[in-house]
Amino acid sequence: MVKLNARQHLTLADPLLGALITRIGPCKLKAQPGEEPYQALVSAIAHQQLHARAATAMLGRLQALTNSTAFPAPAAMLSFSDEQMRACGFSGAKTAALRDLASKTIDQTVPTRRLAMRMTDTELIERLTEVRGIGRWTVEMLLIFSLGRPDVLPVDDFGVREGYRLLHGLEAQPKPKELAGIGEAFSPHRSTAAWYLWRAADEGKPAKPA
Repeated sequence: MVKLNARQHLTLADPLLGALITRIGPCKLKAQPGEEPYQALVSAIAHQQLHARAATAMLGRLQALTNSTAFPAPAAMLSFSDEQMRACGFSGAKTAALRDLASKTIDQTVPTRRLAMRMTDTELIERLTEVRGIGRWTVEMLLIFSLGRPDVLPVDDFGVREGYRLLHGLEAQPKPKELAGIGEAFSPHRSTAAWYLWRAADEGKPAKPA
């Protein structure tokens, strides 16, 4: 039996998606090499409900608290006072989430990258959603963009659902459960499908004024 590549498989599963792939070109989805789950989740918590530039500035101030170029280790995170965290721009809720993340990294609820690479997607979702402020969507982003998992379709993601709606000319976005069923045909290339559905959503956005 001939093994199909991602483009061939997705085109057979959904010809409209295949046409989008042809138009967009090669998938540019790349994982962050060597990034630890702890560091990826610190960044994810910082970015929640914030513009990327604001979150990046907060993370820079947080790192400056260590007086080094090293990313704050879990023990260091627990040592920062409420006042220091507020000065970095973190709300009380985000501070509590970061401390819980640090504690659960120390007790190994949050695995190292080496261990995470040996765990299944389901195992990681179950483990990491134990951390305060971390939901399934956040873990799915880590699976795709940090660990490079090839078969993740984040059905709760607005952009993925909107991309599917636009691609298929639907009046309403598919519900997450419905899209999960549809997405089974995309396996084992659901992460690639997600990337192209994000591109479809981007194409549907109104152009910004010059």
